[in-house]
Parts: sequence; C-alpha cells; structure tokens
Amino acid sequence: MAARVLIIGSGGREHTLAWKLAQSHHVKQVLVAPGNAGTACSEKISNTAISISDHTALAQFCKEKKIEFVVVGPEAPLAAGIVGNLRSAGVQCFGPTAEAAQLESSKRFAKEFMDRHGIPTAQWKAFTKPEEACSFIL
Repeated sequence: MAARVLIIGSGGREHTLAWKLAQSHHVKQVLVAPGNAGTACSEKISNTAISISDHTALAQFCKEKKIEFVVVGPEAPLAAGIVGNLRSAGVQCFGPTAEAAQLESSKRFAKEFMDRHGIPTAQWKAFTKPEEACSFIL
C-alpha cells in the first residue's frame, strides 16, 4: 500500500525531501505545509495551507487525510514541540522532540551541552547586558 506523507516546511530542504519521497513507489502522495512554488510542480506533490502552529488541528488533518507519517524540516516547529504533540495524538512523525531540538534551536543549550560532555567548542559566555558582552570580546 502506498503512503501519504506530509512534510512540514517551505525551504530547499523540504523541497528536496518531497522530490525524493515522490520518487518512491511506496509513496502515493506528498503534501507540503506550507510548501513553496517548487513543491507545487509535481504530479505527486502538492502544497497545503494547513497551519503548522496549531498542532491539534494538524493532527486532525493528518487523520482525515490518512497521512502515514510526517517529516518536519525547520527548527522552529521542532522547538515548538510539534513532533511530541503529533506523536501523542497518534500521528507518526520523523524529527527530534523539542528537548532534543534544543541542540539546534538554543545556542546556549548547545554550548552548555558541549561543555558538560567535553566536546571541543569555541570559548563562549552568555550575557544579559550588552556592556558585559563588549568587555568579553574586546
């Protein structure tokens, strides 16, 4: 049985994912939310206007459209917890949880993680006042 897939995003990465998934005989249809002009140029790929910020409505959309799984590209929806929320609603989703996405979405979290685990990284410090930041770099 061929699957319907939803890709979240509108950039080149999502365009490439949609293009490659559409080549599979295991995939019947690829929907991209919100997509872009390029993702609307294929027989098996179409853009959809569903809001990606309303996770409850998105989960319902996936169930109504019989989406087999969702692939999330951009960092913002990952950081907003879309993967965990969709999984909790019974929708299969490929992407890191909000907690794991912090490595990409929060530079401070990533630097603290690297320090904690002995991963080499450039010297850094977090600041709340611009004057302190200037003193640090000058």
